[in-house]
Amino acid sequence: MLRIIQKSKLLAQLQSHIYTYSTPFNLNYIWSLGAISGFCLVLQLVTGIFCGANYQPFVLGAFSSIDHLMEDVVFGWYIRYAHANGASLFFMAVYAHMVKALYYGSYTKPRQYIWYWGLIIFIVMMATAFIGYVLPWGQMSLWGATVITNLFSVVPFVGDDLVRWLWGGFSVGDPTVKRFFSIHFTLPFVISGLAMIHISVLHTQGSSNPLGIEKGKYVDFLPSFGIKDLKVILTTLAFLTFLLCLHPNELGHPDNAIPANGMSTPEHIVPEWYFLPFYAILRSIPNKNWGVVAMFSSLIFLFLLPTLNTSTVRSSAFRPFYSIIFFLFIVNMFFLGWIGQLPVDDPYKGLGLYGTVFYFFYILVVIPLMGFFENKK
Repeated sequence: MLRIIQKSKLLAQLQSHIYTYSTPFNLNYIWSLGAISGFCLVLQLVTGIFCGANYQPFVLGAFSSIDHLMEDVVFGWYIRYAHANGASLFFMAVYAHMVKALYYGSYTKPRQYIWYWGLIIFIVMMATAFIGYVLPWGQMSLWGATVITNLFSVVPFVGDDLVRWLWGGFSVGDPTVKRFFSIHFTLPFVISGLAMIHISVLHTQGSSNPLGIEKGKYVDFLPSFGIKDLKVILTTLAFLTFLLCLHPNELGHPDNAIPANGMSTPEHIVPEWYFLPFYAILRSIPNKNWGVVAMFSSLIFLFLLPTLNTSTVRSSAFRPFYSIIFFLFIVNMFFLGWIGQLPVDDPYKGLGLYGTVFYFFYILVVIPLMGFFENKK
């Protein structure tokens, strides 16, 4: 009898979080970006397990094991490309999800904790993606790992020891690949747990809406919005299939198709595209220590947005002047992404510095002051 009661309580919880979850009736397809992100997470978990089953976590076997997966395992090429391109698709969905939250004010009180948990997921995603980029052990994997892990040497007192701990020795090698593989295999499950907390907090506080109002008409999540999310997920799957079949290497760097060679440094070390804006911030500051501080601050300062926001108007649809500056901020992020893939030479260093200044100016100056200006109007 106790088991039946417990089972009924579980079913009631699932029903309240899925079927009868109260949803603002005016949500549009942009609110399906969270569902796309969840789909991408499941895709990465499933394909990652199959990739891990064929991977050899040591220097002499890593690159050849990827070749074996691609050429000898049935549909192995599809699994590997789905995992690699799925990561890019995951970041596309999450970036778009964050832009939606910024534009419609979904990060503001009383939904600030939803924003905090989402940012934690984003940071863990970046760590997972970086570690995964090292595992194929191509040229860009080796040198990207060397450059990025060396950034931790700026940590006072323990920086050098921290870098050696990450490497597992005095350079990137066998111990690095082994521990990176273990961490990369574990972190997606951590992200899954964080995603459940993110959704739980969302369902506790309730979804925002394009108008930014708290009072309005609400309907059950199913069937209306569940069907809408399903349509968007199927469209995303069709796009992913198109990408895998016709342009599987379009989003990757060609140098990573070359086996890692510690005696040959690539002419230009470039991370994956989703790291480029933050990489541009790092490179734009001549001093290495301050560059690392600026790069990590660009992520940490995002946690301050709910506190810095002073506007009583939630949605940017009713903030015309702010909408222009917000659009410029998004253009600036694309600009930094473009700068991040270019050589560290003039005029790109100077342009990157301008983009970096505008990034922090928007967060620390525009968002606090714009509210005071708008509230008076």
